[in-house]
Amino acid sequence: MSLLEVSDLNVWFDLPGGGQVHAVQGVSFALDGGQRFGLVGESGCGKTTTILALMGLLPPNAEVSGDVRIDGRSVLAGGEDSIRPHRWKDIAMVFQGAMNALNPVKKVGWQIAEPMALHGVAEGSAARKRAGELLELVGIPASAAERYPHEFSGGMRQRASIAMALACQPKILLADEPTTALDVMVQAQILELLTSLSDELGLALILVTHDLPVVAQMCDQAAVMYAGKIVEDGPMETLFHAPRHPYTRLLFAATPDLYGREAVVSIPGAPPRLDREITGCSFRQRCDVAMESCATEHPDLITIGAGHRAACLRNTAQREETAEVR
Repeated sequence: MSLLEVSDLNVWFDLPGGGQVHAVQGVSFALDGGQRFGLVGESGCGKTTTILALMGLLPPNAEVSGDVRIDGRSVLAGGEDSIRPHRWKDIAMVFQGAMNALNPVKKVGWQIAEPMALHGVAEGSAARKRAGELLELVGIPASAAERYPHEFSGGMRQRASIAMALACQPKILLADEPTTALDVMVQAQILELLTSLSDELGLALILVTHDLPVVAQMCDQAAVMYAGKIVEDGPMETLFHAPRHPYTRLLFAATPDLYGREAVVSIPGAPPRLDREITGCSFRQRCDVAMESCATEHPDLITIGAGHRAACLRNTAQREETAEVR
């Protein structure tokens, strides 16, 4: 049994004028303690919506189906009442944009101590002491607990957000684009901090990003999302060296090569709208190896190697050809 098990997760958003956006479609994955898992893809592919669903933090116009289990216990089946005891205590989140995640009129130490009091972990002076210890854990002096968020630099605010997420000693940490709007040196420091915390505390980490080199550096496993679905997942080394979905391959090709050995190739077009039914493969209009069948047949996510899955009709055709030869 894995620490976190996500099975057939779906999220719909009701539109004001009628209709729905099917933002997350049949997402499934599992995560063990101490494992680092990357969730990658372009903006709008469903990454953030997926992890907000795991936390039960979606807006009122969202509908969720599927099963999410932490240590074998279902945490979404009973709505807010079932997820509240686990939020921040078993599963916590570092939000994108720390300035928006922190309350501008409350001192940072108070904000770190608040979830401890809410979950009965610590109160009063004990919570304040623990808040100072957590700030030191992420590289900020304990005395900074008496400051307000606007008195912190961008990197310090992101570190404080990480400290707040660790307040109740969660088993799972969700990091949503944790280096957004930070300069390159601070980005490297934040990513190094998350890696060391995962190693030292045994945290299971889900890193949401569109930065493939970061995922390749930090994560053991990764899943590539497109149009609300996982189109490929598996060991990071396999995805890096032998991608089996055209979108994964093109994402790597669109990443600048620091040594200048490979030209950057942009992916043409844009992702499809998710408020309309999609026939066939959702990536076919942008794909450089699309087949005629891609316009009508829906590709399933199939196993093509040890822990490696991809949703591409070329993999299905290749499997069928191999079976015929045998």
